[in-house]
Amino acid sequence: MAPTTYTTDIKGLDEFSARELYDLLRMRVDVFVVEQNCPYPELDGKDIDALHLRLLEGAELLASARILKPHKPQDASKIGRVVVSPAHRGKRLGDALMSEAITACERLYPANAIALSAQAHLRRFYESFGFIGTSQEYFEDGIPHIDMVRQPATQPA
Repeated sequence: MAPTTYTTDIKGLDEFSARELYDLLRMRVDVFVVEQNCPYPELDGKDIDALHLRLLEGAELLASARILKPHKPQDASKIGRVVVSPAHRGKRLGDALMSEAITACERLYPANAIALSAQAHLRRFYESFGFIGTSQEYFEDGIPHIDMVRQPATQPA
């Protein structure tokens, strides 16, 4: 399938219009809660302080990810809520989304590792971006997950 042309933006929660926020939350609920049949607290309080990376085609939301800043200077930044719209799968947007998210983390927090909690069946996908498993598989909301970390591109001197 031909690659989709997209633009990106990164916003804090307060920068979204009501429609943009609705579209973002609806896509996450449609995929994580409904499609994956996983009732869990999607609104976990972390969105308030997060940055939200979106891939867009015009005003249409194609994919998104959440970026959490490090709690302490030595902590990792975190990528989460990685999701591609079901209507736009098969276009390699997951690859594009992760590349954009990693680039954003490296620009914002260049000395910090990047962490994520991956659904276990996506381990190889995340490994292709330099993430390494750091835990055994565990269940989170009934789905097998694994913690993964990608070391910073540049190590502090």
